[in-house]
Formats: sequence, structure tokens, C-alpha cells
Amino acid sequence: MRLLSVLTLSITALFAQAQTTAAPETNPPAANPLLGLPPVPIPADNPQTPAKIALGDKLFHDARFSIDGTVSCATCHSEKHAFTDGKQFSTGHHGLTGTRNAPTVVNAAFYTSQFWDGREPDLEGQSKQPPVNPVEGGLANHEPILQIVRTDPDYKKAFTEVFGVADAKLTMDHVAKAIASFERSIVSGNSPFDRYYIQGDKRALNAAQVRGFQLFIDQGRCVSCHTIENDQALFTDSKFHNIGIGINAIQDDVPRLAGAFLEAKAKGGDVDQIVLTEKKSSELGRFAVTDKMTAIGAFKTPTLRNIDLTAPYMHDGSLKTLKEVVIHYNNGGVTPVDAKVNDFLSGGIRPLNLTEAQINDLVEFLKALTSPQFAQAVTAAAPQETGHVSH
Repeated sequence: MRLLSVLTLSITALFAQAQTTAAPETNPPAANPLLGLPPVPIPADNPQTPAKIALGDKLFHDARFSIDGTVSCATCHSEKHAFTDGKQFSTGHHGLTGTRNAPTVVNAAFYTSQFWDGREPDLEGQSKQPPVNPVEGGLANHEPILQIVRTDPDYKKAFTEVFGVADAKLTMDHVAKAIASFERSIVSGNSPFDRYYIQGDKRALNAAQVRGFQLFIDQGRCVSCHTIENDQALFTDSKFHNIGIGINAIQDDVPRLAGAFLEAKAKGGDVDQIVLTEKKSSELGRFAVTDKMTAIGAFKTPTLRNIDLTAPYMHDGSLKTLKEVVIHYNNGGVTPVDAKVNDFLSGGIRPLNLTEAQINDLVEFLKALTSPQFAQAVTAAAPQETGHVSH
């Protein structure tokens, strides 16, 4: 990645060429659907094949992998909601709810760790946890899943074809690899931003979005964590930051909570279970993984791609609209503006002094990060559903 100053110069030059009165493109030309993204990283021990991806797709949507037969991966990560679920907290078996908002699976292949606190290094490890979480799948262990995939005729045939295994040789690692392969196929670029920034199409963004882009890299300082390179943009640094969400409400109780968490962890407590069943412990963030006080209240930087389709926002789903998100940052990491700033706030978080008009422009730019296929899927699903979060 080039230095930010170099990036800023190149972007500023692009702004200078843009027609500020240009209308957004109504019929964009056909383009690479992965425009703006780097190559998908594929593990050497889990290469992609069409058959493996298809098997993973089937597993991803199988609700039998839960204690009451109602919860699959797709329950919380539905294409109808850009692979989220549109809820503040996802609903698990028997209507139970956890403590964290379901992040999108789209472009999760590019993360260097998984979950809001990064407790799993890869998609394979991540896929094993929800079925045995007490508020998600509710299974005591993975044996019920293995029983299904070892006896279901379709699964037996598929696993034999894909991995060359059957019966007792078919393990949870094979299941996890198939699901992860499917998830690595869920990638998307080709947003209006990509056509504007990568292809140089000056009509891809409207005037407000062009102004918002300038704010994104300049006064708003969003690009510090939601990174952009010269020829690609993941919109995440895959790092962890305390931005003043959740932790503010429990900061006076942090010493006790941190001590109790470390004690429970030392006694064999499962981090995945603790953070999804104990609201206050959940707010400890990355600390739950690293045991470092500097990680108190820190959560992973999410990608901003398709962000307009994945409300509500933040790890706890506490902010309902993109404007609320921008206002929170504009306030310097507090909501409401007169709230106390927490002692563990990341150093780069401070008031932005954006005007109302600038806030609106920044929101408009964020809407330009939507990939067409997911915009179409969400739009098509919305009339068929009730209680869907309005985007």
C-alpha cells in the first residue's frame, strides 16, 4: 500500500476531473463483479472447487444442524439481507438471542480473523462454533451434525466426491472446509465507488457522493481504518479498535468484569459461549481473546462494502442508521454527544467537527459502496417480508 499522502494526492486529482453536476449512472456498463477487490486468499489445504462450494452451500442452509431444527448459518446470514439478518441480535434456537449483531459474510474471505473479537483465525474455525453455541445452534457437541452427514444419502455422495471420505472418516473438519469454501465464494465489488475510483467513470458517483468521498479520506479520517489502496479497496484494516460503543455503559465496572472473565477463562470457560451469553462480558471485546487491558472494548473494523444494506450497525446493533454511525464518530466516540468518553477509547477517535451537510454527504458516499447483485437481492426480498429493517 502506498503512503496515505500519495493516495490522497491521486484521489484529489480524480476529484479535479470529476463533473460535480454529473448525474449517477442509470445503466452502468457490464463490469467485473469483483472490480475493486484483490484475489481471494485460498488456504493451501482447502482449495476451491465447484463441487465443494455447492456442498458448502447445502450445509450452510441446513437447519438440522441445531437442537430444534430451526437454525442454520443462513438464519443469521441471509442473502435477502446481504448475508446478515437485519436484526440487532440474531435469533437462535427456541427464540433465544445473543449479545452481538450478525456481521455480513460478504467479503469475510478477506479478513485475517473472524468474529467481532477475532477469536478464530479463519472461516474453517469460525464455522464450527455457532452450532454448539448455547444461544445459537444449542447442540452439546458436533456429533448430531456428523450423524446427519454420514447417513444422509446426498451428503454421503457429495463428501465422497469432494473429499474422498465417508462414514467415520468424515469429520467435522471436512464439514467446516466445505462451509468455508462456500463462504469464500461470497465476494463482491463493482460498486459505484469501484467504477468511479478504479475505472475512472466520473458519472458513477453523484455530486454529494464525490464530496462524501473527499470527507472520507480527509476531514472524516475514515480511511485510517477503512482502508483504500490505489487499485483495490477492502474498506477494513482487519484490526481492532475501541470506538466507544457498548463499553461506555460499563466502564465503571470494567476492573471487576475483566477480573471475573479472566478467572472464568482460566477455569476452562468457553470464550464463544461467555461473550454471547453475558452482555457485559461481551463488551470487553478483543480483551476476551488477548487478555490485554489495551484491548478492552476493541472490536474488529468491519468492511463498509454493502453497508447500506446491513443495518443495524456496530457489534451490538445499537445504531440503526448510517447517519447515526457518522454522528457517533463526529461526536468523538460518544452517543449522545454529552456522554462520558471511556478510558480505553482508541487514540484516533476524536470529534470531527463535520457540519450537518457534510454528515449527509458522507452518508451518501457510504451508499455508493453497494454491489448491484446484493442491492437487487435485498430489494426483491423486502416486499415479501415483515419486520425487515428499512435501509
